[in-house]
Amino acid sequence: MRVVIAEDAALLREGLTRLLEDRGHVICAAVTDGDALLAAVAEHRPDVAVVDIRMPPTHTDEGLRAALALRQRFPGTGVLMFSQYIETSYSAYLLKDRVANVAEFAAALQRVAEGGTALDPEVVSQLFRASRQRGGLATLTPRERQVLALMAEGRSNAGIAAELVVSGGAVEKHVASIFAKLGLPQDESDNRRVLAVLRYLGGKPQLQEG
Repeated sequence: MRVVIAEDAALLREGLTRLLEDRGHVICAAVTDGDALLAAVAEHRPDVAVVDIRMPPTHTDEGLRAALALRQRFPGTGVLMFSQYIETSYSAYLLKDRVANVAEFAAALQRVAEGGTALDPEVVSQLFRASRQRGGLATLTPRERQVLALMAEGRSNAGIAAELVVSGGAVEKHVASIFAKLGLPQDESDNRRVLAVLRYLGGKPQLQEG
């Protein structure tokens, strides 16, 4: 896998580089800010970019803004965002502590490179506790909440079935029930899976660049 890293902390940047190289991946570039990230992706066209949400100059959302621009300009490159903090406004990322679990981090990176998403399980837990009483979320059964939490982590129906040790048909029924309870009817113009996860996270997608 070919990877570009965007992280301004030198030790973490070098650590990520060595970790991924030791697992056989190619680090095309390791940069420190959003502009350099976009330039590196334009030059190398990697499979995936690992991007810190908070980068210079203000250390607020520069990484996120760069990632949004990256997805618009280079849709073939997956983006794995990560942060040292619980970022309740953002829908998919890992906590930096998760990098210490090499197998879990590598699996998340592979999933994103293949077009999936990754959301840290600890973030899922905190966001669910904060949002479970809003809208139709309170009507979900415990099993439906488990399924939706795994959807928010970026798992496919097959992945959810394997995690919960149930059949694929059972997962499909739970997903259909979740859609119904959240008031998400079939509509070709919207992706109900994404909308369900956004409802779960209690936020809306951020589509504009600042």
